[in-house]
Amino acid sequence: MIKIYALLIFCSLGNFAFSQQFTVSGTIKDISGQPVPFVSVYLKNTTKGTSANVDGKYEIKLNKGEQALTFKAVGYKQQDQILNITASSILNISLVPETYTLNNVTIKANAEDPAYAIIRKAIEKRKVHLEEVKSFNCDVYIKGVQRLKSAPKKFMGQDIRKVMELDTNRRGIIYLSESQSKFSFRRPNDVHEEMISSKVAGRNNAFSFNKASDLIINFYDNYLLENKLSARGFISPIADNALFYYKYKYLGETKENGEIINKIEVIPRRPNDPVFRGIIYIIEDSWRIYNTDLFLTKSAGINFIDTLNINQQFTKVEDVYMPTAINFQFNGNVLGFKFAGYFVGVYSNYDINPVFSKNFFSGEILKITKMVNKKDSIYWNNNRPIPLTPDEQINYVVKDSIAKRKESKAYLDSLEKENNKFGIGKLLLRGYSVNNRYDSVYISFDPVLRALIYNTVEGFAIKYGVTYRKVFGDRRSYSIRPELRYGFANQKLTGSLSGTYYYNPLKRASIGASFGNGIFDLNNLGSMTNFGYAINALLYEKNFSKFYEKSFVNLNTTRELASGLQGSLSFDYSKNHTLTNTTDFKFFDNKSREFTSNNPFTPTTETPLFPTYTSASASVSLTYTIGQKYITRPDGKFYTESRFPRINILYKKGFNGLFGSDIDYDFVKAEVYQDRIGLGLWGYTSFLVGAGKFINNSKIYYPEYKHFAGNISTIFPPNLRKFQYLEFYQFSTNQQYFEAHLEHNFAGFFLNKVPLLRKAKLEEFIGGGYLSSPEKRNYKEFYFGLQRLVLRASYGFAYDGAKKISQGFRISYKF
Repeated sequence: MIKIYALLIFCSLGNFAFSQQFTVSGTIKDISGQPVPFVSVYLKNTTKGTSANVDGKYEIKLNKGEQALTFKAVGYKQQDQILNITASSILNISLVPETYTLNNVTIKANAEDPAYAIIRKAIEKRKVHLEEVKSFNCDVYIKGVQRLKSAPKKFMGQDIRKVMELDTNRRGIIYLSESQSKFSFRRPNDVHEEMISSKVAGRNNAFSFNKASDLIINFYDNYLLENKLSARGFISPIADNALFYYKYKYLGETKENGEIINKIEVIPRRPNDPVFRGIIYIIEDSWRIYNTDLFLTKSAGINFIDTLNINQQFTKVEDVYMPTAINFQFNGNVLGFKFAGYFVGVYSNYDINPVFSKNFFSGEILKITKMVNKKDSIYWNNNRPIPLTPDEQINYVVKDSIAKRKESKAYLDSLEKENNKFGIGKLLLRGYSVNNRYDSVYISFDPVLRALIYNTVEGFAIKYGVTYRKVFGDRRSYSIRPELRYGFANQKLTGSLSGTYYYNPLKRASIGASFGNGIFDLNNLGSMTNFGYAINALLYEKNFSKFYEKSFVNLNTTRELASGLQGSLSFDYSKNHTLTNTTDFKFFDNKSREFTSNNPFTPTTETPLFPTYTSASASVSLTYTIGQKYITRPDGKFYTESRFPRINILYKKGFNGLFGSDIDYDFVKAEVYQDRIGLGLWGYTSFLVGAGKFINNSKIYYPEYKHFAGNISTIFPPNLRKFQYLEFYQFSTNQQYFEAHLEHNFAGFFLNKVPLLRKAKLEEFIGGGYLSSPEKRNYKEFYFGLQRLVLRASYGFAYDGAKKISQGFRISYKF
């Protein structure tokens, strides 16, 4: 027995010695003594390694024995070091700038630059290199840092230094995060990432937004970064049509790892095209990308930032080259806030022939579990591949200690005492809230000014509500909202109580109920905003919206049934009454115009549109998004925008006789919708197509009809579903319909070529709508206009068949 124990101890010691690791660290500088940031440090001929930080400092853990390290940075000669590892040690490195020679190259006047021949070969092999790696997995470490360089003293009345925890010069780190993940990919678009650890300075319970797939920018694609920094994509220097957009300059060649590397400068042919500028490195004979050092600037049409630098380093894995270090550096100036930062990704331990289980790729592109952000400082000190800089170390310590203090009941009580101070101005303009963050209870009182409304049915009225919300630790929550409405002209008080319980965030599942009575728009898709109605009525004597009263009970539930498939059920019971105008008050009396009645079909006479009736109905709907991708976190399931359409199917049944119900109908509809379909340089397209039919309409009243989103206002909030020139009520149907909407945003494709308009970054768009039903056959509208961020202006025409029935300007906003 003693011999067995001795053998076990000997084996354990042997294993310890074999697996024992030591740390090699140091600083990497250039020959002038300046630190070289983000140098790749790898075990030679492997993808096991790390990166230096922004100050050129690195750390790497190595097994005992002889090891060969490779130090590699874009623009510098690769340096290899053979080490005999017996203990932790310091190894400082001095990198020599790479020299690129023009050996065997003669450039004659008026002759084509040799770079063009190399680029043509790279373009010819582009698709081969894009598709040659069918799948892979690897380890990923991502670090993100954003610094504020300067800021105004105050913004919207707030002391910026205190709010953002800056130094006396209003500078400092405003975002610092790290994450480690296991990343898997399968062509063409399958991605799965599992986050192993996450840390965000000052947010002890938060999860990093770092995502490995966001950093992998593949220049073998024709277009990159579509719908991210710009509505248009940016053209790769080796895209199929790159020669039309780029000029190239051959800067020389060098030899590295037995390969000839060509250094080529890429130059925009026109300064304002959506293209990169900088350096791309191409391997001779195979014509692969070896490194990139490329920039996007404001002239290329990027939004929100001034400059973005994309630096990539590739390493040979078997017979292909894979990115092992990717660095995004950026800077900008928004409203006086000057900022700069970077995201660096280290991709290591590649397996380019993985075997995935049958259901490995399920649409979940990122999985984050509860324990991901629970790793302590000891874990990070032992596993962080890129050393922290001194200010990053201080930032973690300071912000984490502040975060702990902010989580205490004493701090939250003092914070809430200040935030919950009552103010008349606050209540009037923004609403008043009473928050208890410690117990996660929030009470919100509506802004008083927004609650004031006017219409010819109620006169001046107030519609006021209070919302109570309780949030639980796993993001479950419930909310309760009482609401009262009183019209001073009709002297009618209505009120309702509604509540919703979100019981499973991972399944987007909720149940809800509401009851009471209220004043509702005859068009259940809405007509005008309360403010828009009041302006038109009081100033121009136009009362566009029409109303009815409803006493109701509603029960509803919704839940994800499968990935991308959402199911909803609802039951409605109501008693419905027609209403009439009770006032004709206005600020200005227009002698040529009078208010119309509350019946949209008899504008000069107040006649009941329908008798008082009781309605009991139920509806079921299924919404399926093709190819839906999502992120799973402990606090919920978050869908990303799909590359494919969304399909909605609905069936609604009106019950005759149930609880005295006076209706009897069956309605079905189907819709297909997709937003922002990227079309490269041509911008993006959005569309919606829908059709429906009352397969039974034995007993049905106007509020139960199928209504359409019309508009006759000059200023309105935009919606792809909205017809811009269609009457609100005239063409609702109780039979069948077909509607279609299409809009294309050229994202500055044409205006970018006009010097005087280029700086405005305007986006031109065109669109149209079509409706056909027994009430309105072959209605068509077309419009065109300009857009900048949340504002847009357009001009359009509407036709009934071949007859033009309307035209005019429209202004819309997305506030």
